[in-house]
Amino acid sequence: MNYRVPQPVPQVILDDVRGAQKMLSGVSRVTAMEGSRHLSALTGSPVHLKCENLQRTGSFKLRGAYVRIAGLRPEQRAAGVVAASAGNHAQGVALASSLLGVRSTVFMPVGAPLPKVAATQEYGADVRLHGQVVDETFLAAQEYADRTGAVFIHPFDHRDIIAGQGTVGLEILEQCPEVRTILVGIGGGGLAAGVAVAVKALRPDVRVIGVQAAGAAAYPPSLKVGHPVSIDDPNTMADGIKVGRPGDVPFVIIGELVDDVRTVSEDALSSALLLCLERAKLVVEPAGCSTVAALLSEPELYGGGPVVAVLSGGNVDPLLLQRILRHGMAAAGRYLSLRLRVADRPGALAGLLAVLSVVDANVLDVSHVRTDPRLGLTEVEVELHLETKGPEHCAEVARSLHGAGYKVMS
Repeated sequence: MNYRVPQPVPQVILDDVRGAQKMLSGVSRVTAMEGSRHLSALTGSPVHLKCENLQRTGSFKLRGAYVRIAGLRPEQRAAGVVAASAGNHAQGVALASSLLGVRSTVFMPVGAPLPKVAATQEYGADVRLHGQVVDETFLAAQEYADRTGAVFIHPFDHRDIIAGQGTVGLEILEQCPEVRTILVGIGGGGLAAGVAVAVKALRPDVRVIGVQAAGAAAYPPSLKVGHPVSIDDPNTMADGIKVGRPGDVPFVIIGELVDDVRTVSEDALSSALLLCLERAKLVVEPAGCSTVAALLSEPELYGGGPVVAVLSGGNVDPLLLQRILRHGMAAAGRYLSLRLRVADRPGALAGLLAVLSVVDANVLDVSHVRTDPRLGLTEVEVELHLETKGPEHCAEVARSLHGAGYKVMS
């Protein structure tokens, strides 16, 4: 890609990342590297998963937050720190502050998942719920910083944050020295920028590829015009990378050092989450498995040598996980919803279920509608949710229903 964007922003170099690694010794975990036979077979190259979902606080965010707060002057520490986040950065700042004996205040959106709010509080932060969207939460946190003198800890747009996140890249080179391609999810860009600084300084031959959710992909248009631009209303289930504008500091680094930025669909994200859960036995949030989604979407791009996909986080709300799993099963052809009409008489539903039994479709839920004015006097609409075995099985179910005389409406 090699977009060069000269801007007066602080630079981050390998020595910064190495210094951060020393600072994080005994604080952050050297997370595991797990092989994936399924993804290796799909791409034709060995694929390894860098499990930052198993990091303390459940994501890589602790690394950068700790380095940033540890670097504050004594008078800044005394004033405390403030952050704004829907989850991962909040927990990273809260734990880092507690470890360093610094008072922390974290603003979170009113609709933030309760488990993330509770975890942030348990790590020691004073949590304040404000705003319906993260932009409003950011504004409240910055106003608090201006009013109280607390230091605002940005989630990605600071050289210390980037240096801390770059320690992931150093660990990858140590754990998989033969790596040829590294995939990293991108929101604001702190993790990808840090990994690129570390990796390209030591192994310029290694490809570093960023991954964004298609509904929140601010980097491709920004790189095209040569400066950060905002996108309107970013929309994705991957809230960890749901950022409408690249950070100024990581943008320059990514433009210089990252080889490509790919985008992935919502279906690919949900399928990747399901694969991580079923095949790797790893709980990964949608943003965290964006790299796996990229491998599933375009496996032909990643041949020619070992691949490392960074699983950046595992903090997913159980209710969201339930919806995503259903979405992932539907995308994989393993969940089928349909509506059809049957005669409103005893035994009609039993006959329908008998057809489904023959083709081994597992019925998860059944509902009846009798009050729709479009229905005839002797009709009832039945909505079915079925567990299936894949796209071919879905087609078989549809053929069987059609052959039995049922008209499927959806």
